[in-house]
Amino acid sequence: MGKKLWGGRFAKKTATLMDEFNASIEFDQKLYKHDILGSTAHAKMLAKQGIISQEDCDSIVKCLAEILEDIEAGRIEFSIEYEDIHMNIETILTERIGDAGKRLHTARSRNDQVAVDIRMYVKDEIKNIIELLKKLQKTLIDVAEENKETVMPGYTHLQRAQPVTFAYYMMAYYQMFKRDEDRFEDCYKRTDCLPLGCGALAGTTYSTDRQFLADELGFAELCENAMDAVSDRDFALEFLSSCSIMMMHLSRFCEELVVWSSSEFSFVEMDDAYSTGSSIMPQKKNPDIAELIRGKTGRTYGNMITLFTIMKSLTLAYNKDMQEDKPPVFDSCETVKASLEIFTDMLRTLMVKKDNMEAAAKKGFTNATDAADYLVSKGLPFRECHEIIGNIVLTCLKRGIAIEDLTLEELKEFSPCFEEDVYGKIDIRSCIAAKKSYGSTSFESVDTMIKNAREDMKK
Repeated sequence: MGKKLWGGRFAKKTATLMDEFNASIEFDQKLYKHDILGSTAHAKMLAKQGIISQEDCDSIVKCLAEILEDIEAGRIEFSIEYEDIHMNIETILTERIGDAGKRLHTARSRNDQVAVDIRMYVKDEIKNIIELLKKLQKTLIDVAEENKETVMPGYTHLQRAQPVTFAYYMMAYYQMFKRDEDRFEDCYKRTDCLPLGCGALAGTTYSTDRQFLADELGFAELCENAMDAVSDRDFALEFLSSCSIMMMHLSRFCEELVVWSSSEFSFVEMDDAYSTGSSIMPQKKNPDIAELIRGKTGRTYGNMITLFTIMKSLTLAYNKDMQEDKPPVFDSCETVKASLEIFTDMLRTLMVKKDNMEAAAKKGFTNATDAADYLVSKGLPFRECHEIIGNIVLTCLKRGIAIEDLTLEELKEFSPCFEEDVYGKIDIRSCIAAKKSYGSTSFESVDTMIKNAREDMKK
């Protein structure tokens, strides 16, 4: 076993169990590319500032590129002995080029090294997640466009409430995922702050150029306080929070699809490619993808709580607890990307049972509010209209009929204000078309939403 890079003041080797427990290479090897990018920029800065020779810099940069190539080709096996991705790469570098490799760690610490690596990783993955969110948003707009005339019941308390269109429903989810995109973009801004060059916690005595590092690595600004920079994981917490909120939105949507695909609703049917069967019941077609995404939402919540708990009560600056920040970030990132990708494909191939949706909208007295509004237009106070229509609904329930099934004479028994035009006002499609407020379910309003969304997608 080789000597630890930090082992100068130790008289004994670490126990094997200690090495295994202390190491993070099993998970932080995912950061190999970011670590090499950071080290390359650091070497260039050291040479620029005259801290190391240009010859040593060239040797370091060339070897780091070769190490990157070897890692991606599967020619390098990392070792628990060297604990993490940072010391594994530095050890390989030193083995290959000797003393020049030993000079790379001048004017930096693993504390600022890991901080910049995880920030670069989160920045890259935020971009990937936003691209997937945009694909989902486009799919929602397309599904809405195809269903502008598809009438369905809107629900509150999972009880039929008022008639809406399926397009309107899809655009509601569009707004949710648009907010998710905005949240990730905001998170990106706070992640885009360079900690490299801060050292362990107090800065460095070398005349470094951190702005050069920021320019090389594509960071918008520098972390101002070194102690904060190496101990801050707010950006990771914010990232996990954004992941959790987005997965909550996916979970709500999945719950709707699970309910709607049941025989009791029969509003939609999943494509065979995104469904499974039963090992015992031949007739089954199960919405497993929607259920799995619903379940994985709890997983992302758990990752967020994990990191919140890790960071709770930690003194400044860096503590080894923070090594555990990466597994929840990595796991949520992969979960979110996989969920977004498969959900978008599942939604794109969804079969909408338009006739069943409209038939359901015509039941459950979803036009009751419009009937009350009709009486308001005749001059009656809304509360009085509410009571009249409530009495009508009670009568219809007893007779097993809809409001529109009552004759005009029967309606007039409840109020003389009813006239023949009431039937046009309480027709389901008329109820939708009559909505005037901004953001309503009217066909015209939804058409505007779709046009606005398509324009927004161009930005």
